[in-house]
Amino acid sequence: MTQDTLVRPVAQSPPPRPPRRGMPSFRRQGRAAHVFLLPFLLGLVLVTAVPLLASLYLSFTDYDLLHDPELIGLENFRRMAEDQRFWASVGVTLKYVLVSVPLQLAFALLLAVVLDKGMRGLALYRSAFYLPSLLGSSVAVAILWRQLFGHEGLVNGVLGWFGIEGESWLQNPDTALSTLVVLNVWTFGSPMIIFLAGLRQIPEELYEAARVDGAGRVRQFWSVTVPLLTPIVFFNLVLQTIGAFQAFTQAHVISEGQGGPLDSTLFYTLYLYQQGFNSFNMGYASAMAWVLLLVIAVVTAGHFLLSKYWVFYGDER
Repeated sequence: MTQDTLVRPVAQSPPPRPPRRGMPSFRRQGRAAHVFLLPFLLGLVLVTAVPLLASLYLSFTDYDLLHDPELIGLENFRRMAEDQRFWASVGVTLKYVLVSVPLQLAFALLLAVVLDKGMRGLALYRSAFYLPSLLGSSVAVAILWRQLFGHEGLVNGVLGWFGIEGESWLQNPDTALSTLVVLNVWTFGSPMIIFLAGLRQIPEELYEAARVDGAGRVRQFWSVTVPLLTPIVFFNLVLQTIGAFQAFTQAHVISEGQGGPLDSTLFYTLYLYQQGFNSFNMGYASAMAWVLLLVIAVVTAGHFLLSKYWVFYGDER
């Protein structure tokens, strides 16, 4: 054995791996995306799709929560045509939508124009005006509203300073719905913020050109602001209309779940709730829910069809 064979071989490090090409982590990223999407997909199926299909099935049944559903075909829908309280709830809801939504949007646009002119403490005013939108549909605000418009409430107290004797606004069938309209108008903060954002996008050069042509503030508003703001008006109109059709909490709390007096605050959703959870007519309530869904879909589609006649987009010629 020679000396060379006794020399211990030097350990060599493995050659570096060549850099990977392409997207080696694509599959790992795909798996991660699926994991993060899984809660949403589960919620979509279990909380939305399954109850939706179950409600569609129950709308064709007679179901009282205690016995198995019994198929009765279109009987629930035929029953609506003969149900006077159903039509009363339709009338109350339509009045509420047709009056409260335009008033709310007009008030929100007016405040947005005022705030857009710039003033000290703008952020404070913006937050203060937006706050009712967060609380407007809460039970606490509905109870507060009931106290304000009660016979001994703050509203009658203020009227008393001017020698005006108030009444119980919520107990009078002629004024009960109006108080709920005022409550909805009071929650103008959300559309106001969107209007304010839209006003900030209008180029100042257009106002300067209008002033050069001799247009006053009113003419500038109708000739510059309103046309360029129509996409924002359309967006708010669709959202607030859908929300008004679904109004429930205020009427339920203020009328103590009865829709009174004399069904003057019997909103569609409140009557649906009464049928489903007070009378246990789940089949009838499910049919009412699908009718409401179809009405909202038709009204929304109508908004989109009519929008081409009055909504102006800047890139149109």
